[in-house]
Amino acid sequence: MITKREFYINGAWVAPSVARDCFVIDPSTEDACAIISLGSEADTDVAVAAAKAAFPAWAATPPAERRRVVEGILAQYYLRKEEMAHAISIEMGAPIDMSRDDQAECLPWHLKNFLTAFDHIEWVRPLGPHAPDSRIALEPIGVVGLITPWNWPMNQVTLKVIPALLAGCPCVLKPSEESPLSSMLFAEFCHDAGVPPGVFNLVNGDGPGVGSRLSSHPDVEMISFTGSTRAGRAISAAAAQTLKRVTLELGGKGANVVFADADAKAVERGVRHMMNNSGQSCNAPSRMLVERSAYDRAVEIAAEVANSIKVGPASLPGAHIGPVVNKRQWDQIQGYIQKGIDEGARLVAGGLGLPEGMNKGYYVRPTIFADVKPGMTIEREEIFGPVMCMIPFDSEAEAVRIANDTPYGLTNYVQSQDGARRNRLARQLRAGMIEMNGRSRGAGAPFGGVKASGRAREGGVWGIEEFLEVKAISGWDVSQDVAAE
Repeated sequence: MITKREFYINGAWVAPSVARDCFVIDPSTEDACAIISLGSEADTDVAVAAAKAAFPAWAATPPAERRRVVEGILAQYYLRKEEMAHAISIEMGAPIDMSRDDQAECLPWHLKNFLTAFDHIEWVRPLGPHAPDSRIALEPIGVVGLITPWNWPMNQVTLKVIPALLAGCPCVLKPSEESPLSSMLFAEFCHDAGVPPGVFNLVNGDGPGVGSRLSSHPDVEMISFTGSTRAGRAISAAAAQTLKRVTLELGGKGANVVFADADAKAVERGVRHMMNNSGQSCNAPSRMLVERSAYDRAVEIAAEVANSIKVGPASLPGAHIGPVVNKRQWDQIQGYIQKGIDEGARLVAGGLGLPEGMNKGYYVRPTIFADVKPGMTIEREEIFGPVMCMIPFDSEAEAVRIANDTPYGLTNYVQSQDGARRNRLARQLRAGMIEMNGRSRGAGAPFGGVKASGRAREGGVWGIEEFLEVKAISGWDVSQDVAAE
């Protein structure tokens, strides 16, 4: 069993102020795979104090030096990327091949995109030709608290820590207690890359303990949180007392609008996207809206694809899906499946209980419901498991209305060969991201939503700017600009 009870604070691994053990459970086996400590308010205060002390020097560090340090984190990843893949796989159940190819690889993908964006930031720039002696300066906001989830652990850690460091902000990271091992390995990357003491700190803990203290701490200028909408509301309320900046990346209930002229692989692509990571992605296309003339065949294809998806342990190689993260999550998903049956949706694949031949582990059968009516529980609420709803529509206007009739607004999807129609829907659908015909967002595009999905924008230049303050300056001595050149 892995034992990692210490926190990373002020450049060193330190014992918690009060012992409070927490077992990390391998969801493939239901057995404990590691022991960590859950921190307290006292541990959080020590970490914030270290970050506060480090802020003046780190904020004044030349951008080129901050870039060099971040490049060092990338170099450490390449030395130990197999360790990272195994840590993610065992802690949250991503199959090892997926963990290697997708989960762990989020780190270099986002980090490189941040470096590209960083190189184009003008830290002090003219306001405009109408005001020759006015300048706009971008400056780090201060100490930031970062709270990350278990479902894509390195994706979210990278999307928060790297832009904070590049912006000049020391940070305190609280990873999910469900998936802390990858973040603790990331802390080792930071240490070995030469991140100065106090600039990056990690305290394991739960929401009521470390999370609440970070959200309300008077010396934390900003909270960046990814997780449930419920927790996002609580964090916003706690942070309001100190008027800190809050950026939230929350839940989703993505609509995948499939028109009759969609390409032959559109339905299969949508189902596989939904089931990826065992459905534990906030941007999953969990509602497939299909034009009625193509609906019956789409239901057949979706059921065939779902029934073909294998479910198995995270340790096995292959293209199967693994378990969901824990017993509470498994129970919640089973409750939604039962709710779908009770409310009259037509179950065409999967269903209740463990997959055939399994009697242990938090495995869920890839499940498809057809004939789902708008307003049903499974159509309204985020299930966060491998469960997809299918809904027919008769017109483009009806499709837009159903897609937008949700509290969420993270990612929506459009499948059509009609370019003018795609463009219309891209503008009419209320979401922070629209992906069409299976095309992924470009490198450096922001990730984030609207409404109950939160309004963060993570990635690329937008992700760095979230950690910066804008300062307006007048009376700038322009001759000094020339002298500096």
